[in-house]
Amino acid sequence: QVQLAESGGGLVQAGGSLRLSCAASGGTFRRTPMGWFRQAPGKEREFVAAISWGGLSPSYATSVQGRFTVTRDNVRNTVSLQMLSLPPEDTAVYYCAAREPGIAAASSQSWDYAYWGQGTQVTVSS
Repeated sequence: QVQLAESGGGLVQAGGSLRLSCAASGGTFRRTPMGWFRQAPGKEREFVAAISWGGLSPSYATSVQGRFTVTRDNVRNTVSLQMLSLPPEDTAVYYCAAREPGIAAASSQSWDYAYWGQGTQVTVSS
């Protein structure tokens, strides 16, 4: 069983930046593809970014491409999301997610992820 805990959310002004972190425990993190998703009020959960085992070729939603960077530390069992140039539209609860350990590929589909964190609120004020 994989447990995930996000941190780093908060209130930031438009144009600002935040760094989210997700600490994983209970599984083989170095063989677990990870993803970030978000859900804004009244909207469905959407893909933000994903990263495979080795951290090569991360993928991003078009809306965050060039502004967000996902990285992982397979020693500390953490995955991070650096967010720059935030507009109010990025306001949402951000979730960290993990696929089943042993699956190589990351995914942009929420149903491919077996484990989820509780989420961390990101609010961008205009």
